[in-house]
Formats: sequence, structure tokens, C-alpha cells
Amino acid sequence: MTAAAQLPAYDEFGFFEENAREAGLAWAGPPLVRRENVDVGGERISALVWGDRPAELVFLHGGAQNAHTWDTVALALGDRPLVAFDLPGHGHSGRRSDGDYWPVRNAEILAGAISELAPQAAGVIGMSLGGLTGIRLASVHPHLVRRLVVVDVTPSVTLAKSAPIAAFINGPESFPSFEEILERTVRHNPTRSVSSLRRGILHNAHPLPDGRWAWRYDRLAPPGPGGMLDFEPLWDDVSALPAPAMLVLGSTSGVVTEDDVAEFRRRQPTTRVETVAGAGHSVQGDRPVELAHLISDFVFGTADDDR
Repeated sequence: MTAAAQLPAYDEFGFFEENAREAGLAWAGPPLVRRENVDVGGERISALVWGDRPAELVFLHGGAQNAHTWDTVALALGDRPLVAFDLPGHGHSGRRSDGDYWPVRNAEILAGAISELAPQAAGVIGMSLGGLTGIRLASVHPHLVRRLVVVDVTPSVTLAKSAPIAAFINGPESFPSFEEILERTVRHNPTRSVSSLRRGILHNAHPLPDGRWAWRYDRLAPPGPGGMLDFEPLWDDVSALPAPAMLVLGSTSGVVTEDDVAEFRRRQPTTRVETVAGAGHSVQGDRPVELAHLISDFVFGTADDDR
């Protein structure tokens, strides 16, 4: 029997109670969440829409992730209506033949999707690739980004700084069994619980007809000569940010250095900088409740447990 056959049928809305329990959040029953797809210039963008009121927040995940990476953060935010997007080439969003899933093009496509699903959102939160996309989006479409939260990234990210993440993302594209994809994921994420990683894989991978498992995202084409990361031009977008910004760092992550923070503050002196203890690069996975409190305080001026 294959690993796929041993697993229950996948229900992408069936893990919320497990998310809440693991994070120590009260469980009052399933949240109201639906998946919506929008067409932007012939490109499909998929999103998870939380709640039935106009979205107050927009979430953009990192490379090789998907919208479900924000599930526990969304639960910790209580009944805040929000939209978490699958970036192009990720999750249920459409693929591109050229593999260009980088911030400049992402921002143009997502501007159309946000205009349709969350035009009045009070804040945009982006992590890693989503954070760089958020910077670009805020610079060129300021009417869509009233406050910006950038999670553990700046335009000075390099291959050296992101080496542990790249080592995981650039591994095999498929695996003989679910157990093998889980084992490798656990090995590369030692600070995360096995149950959270198992959920993440079920959201971010799928079984193939032959029983193998493959990731649910496209490989990103190298953004520069020799595959070098070069997002330095986005510093000009940081300088142009009209919206208040908060930079959230993981205390155990090496993606953002003190010099990077200083440069962000030089270009945007009012930037709020927060470091989340015990969190690595994926702050939303390591410390989702703490991140939710920071977002609520920065965007709305109140912690959700005070509402």
C-alpha cells in the first residue's frame, strides 16, 4: 500500500482545530473560510478568503510556500476578515512558462487580485518573497497598501544569507513516498513540530498517479546571472514607501543582518522593527500567535486579545 493510500482524503479546511490546539488557541468551531480564484490578465490567482466581511488584511507567503502557511496566524487574529493569496506559481495559482515569480512581476499581478478581493485592506503582510513583493506593491500601488509588514527579509537578501532555506527548496522535486518527503522536511526544520510539518506538506504537496509525492509549486527561475539573488533595486522601492512599515525578524534567522536593518531604517526612519524570540525565517510557522499580536498592534493599534 502506498503512503498516499494510507493517508485520509485531503481536506484543506480540515486542519484548523489541530492548528488552534497546537498554538494554545481557544477553539469555538470551524472558521468561515473559502477558496476563491480570480483572473488577472489571463493568469489565475487563488486565495483563501477568511470571513464574510470586507477583508482587513492581505497576506503574501514566501517562496515554495502557500496561503495555508498563515492559517494559525489567521486563527490567532480572531474574527478579522482577511485574504491569504497563493503567489503565482504556488499552491493553486497558475504557472508561468518563464518561471518569473519574482517581486516586480508578482506585484503587478497581485495588484489586480487585491483590487478585486481586498481593495480596502488596512494592511499587507508579506514574508520573504512575499515581503519583497509587498515592498514593490506598496511602492507602485500605494492605494492598496495602507500599512506594510515585512517578515524576515530585505532587498539585501543573498544566496549566502538564505543558504539553509535554498538547500531545502532546491532539493528533490518528488519523493517515493509521503514518509520520505516528511522525513526530509523534518530534518531541515528542527524547531518545528512534526504535526505542523505534516500539515504543511499535505497543503504544499500532492500524490502522483504512481504513488510518488511532488511539491505543489513551480521552481523559481534564477533572477540574475548565474542564479545570483539581486534584489538591491528594490531598495529604491523602500525609499519610496508611502505607507508606515514594520520589519519583523526571527531571532534565530540569518536572512536579515544588522546592516540590513540599518539600511531599512535609513531609507524609512519611522520603520518599526520587532524581533520574535525563538523564531527562524518562517516566523508565522515558529511563533504565529506572537506574530498575530504584532500585526494587530501595528495595523489596528490593539492586540486581538484586548478586542
